[in-house]
Amino acid sequence: MASSSYGSREGLTSRPAASSSSREISLQIDPENADLDDHILGLRGKLSKLKGVAKEINSEAKSQNDFISQLQMTLTEAQAGVKNNMRRINKKIIQNGSNHLVLVVLFALGCFFLVYLVSKFSRR
Repeated sequence: MASSSYGSREGLTSRPAASSSSREISLQIDPENADLDDHILGLRGKLSKLKGVAKEINSEAKSQNDFISQLQMTLTEAQAGVKNNMRRINKKIIQNGSNHLVLVVLFALGCFFLVYLVSKFSRR
C-alpha cells in the first residue's frame, strides 16, 4: 500500500507496513478515543441478552408446540368418541323404529288437551 497515513473515524489511523510489498494494514488506536473497548463490551452484553431472549423464545415455542400437539390429540379422540356415539344412536333409532317419535307427539297433544281442559273448567 502507499506510505501515507489515512485517517478514519474514532481515532483509528492506518500505518504503512514494515515492507512495502506486503498487503497488511496495521491500526493504531488514539488513546483519546479509546472508549471502543467500552462500546465492544456494551455490544457483547447486549448480544448476550439477545441470546438469552432468543433461548427463552425457543423454549416457549417448544412448549407451545407440545401443548398444541396434546390439544390436537385430545380433539381427535373427542371427535372419534362423538362419531362412535352418533353411530350408536343411529343404530338404536333404526332398531327401535320411529315409535318413540309418535309417543312424544301423542304425549305433547295429551298435555296440551289437559291444560286446555283445566283452563276451561277453572273459569267457571
